[in-house]
Amino acid sequence: MNTTLNDMNQTAPPLTDRIFDLLQESIIKGDIPAGSKISEPELAKTYGVSRGTLREALSRLEERHLIVRSPNHGARVISLSYEELIETYQIREALGGLGGALAAVNMTDEEIAGLRNLLHEHEKSIEQDQGLSYYQQEGEFDFHYQVLKGSRNKKLLAILDGGLYQLIRMYRSQFSSASPRPYQALKEHHRIVDAIEERDAELADLLMRRHIRTARLSVEERHQKAMEQAANNG
Repeated sequence: MNTTLNDMNQTAPPLTDRIFDLLQESIIKGDIPAGSKISEPELAKTYGVSRGTLREALSRLEERHLIVRSPNHGARVISLSYEELIETYQIREALGGLGGALAAVNMTDEEIAGLRNLLHEHEKSIEQDQGLSYYQQEGEFDFHYQVLKGSRNKKLLAILDGGLYQLIRMYRSQFSSASPRPYQALKEHHRIVDAIEERDAELADLLMRRHIRTARLSVEERHQKAMEQAANNG
């Protein structure tokens, strides 16, 4: 967590928003590890803010299911079990497909062109990292978020952005380097944009579901291999 408030300029958003964004990104990237205890005094000192401001940011992180609080143990970063992760992917698959279908109907030509440009930037990022990872920043730089925004369905966006989206980003960021998925995922994104550009809602739904399902199956495969390795070592 090397970023501090001194790095922010005068046009930055309100203080609580900045702290929230910094903490969220640190959790997503794993700089604050899954399952780790949140120390309010330490974080307040690190970011140079009051405990009140920090608690407001932590409350928002709790709303997004990135931290959990308990009376006896304080706040901790979420640590998904394998079963919870798979369930999250299953819900994401169904709702993501709906988002793709609606995007094919509602996105403007300019927004679709923006998706093309975004994927071009993603490709450069993957190449710079030698194909080892496919990290997407939140919001404007995240392909799935842009498709969801293009769906024009505020309730759908609120459901996914309110928790599921961040949990998937967290897993995707921290574990993508252990998988050959980056280039394949990029190809799947391009196919989804093709379907959206053709205004083929049914195909966009199918391709988005398949894309998310493939990611889930990759998680299941790695989990199975880890279980087999643990059994052999035991």
